[in-house]
Amino acid sequence: MTELTCIVCPVGCRIRVERDGNELKISGHGCPRGLTYAREEITAPKRILTAVVKVAGSKRMLPVKTKVAIPKAKLFPAMQEIKAITVSSPVTVGQVITDNLAESGVPLVATGTIPGDD
Repeated sequence: MTELTCIVCPVGCRIRVERDGNELKISGHGCPRGLTYAREEITAPKRILTAVVKVAGSKRMLPVKTKVAIPKAKLFPAMQEIKAITVSSPVTVGQVITDNLAESGVPLVATGTIPGDD
């Protein structure tokens, strides 16, 4: 049996997952979103990745995140790729920095703004 704390909402339900052959028996979830979370966490866990990238000619860093969650197995390759990225200003919130981070099919987007040189 695996116990999880649901992170979908602030309630933090304690969810229990038992494998019965190929079937999962999930209990303790307070809503359908918790059920979905538990099923995904056991079968194909994903995370939204937040990081920063370098800005050319600046000591400032640009905050970025994946647009949606990526498979946990892609987190380290994604961080290696992010480490090599340098952007040029200007950059605006929501701007796509790379459209296929670590071959996940998920874009990396800016979550901050870096104004252009005036």
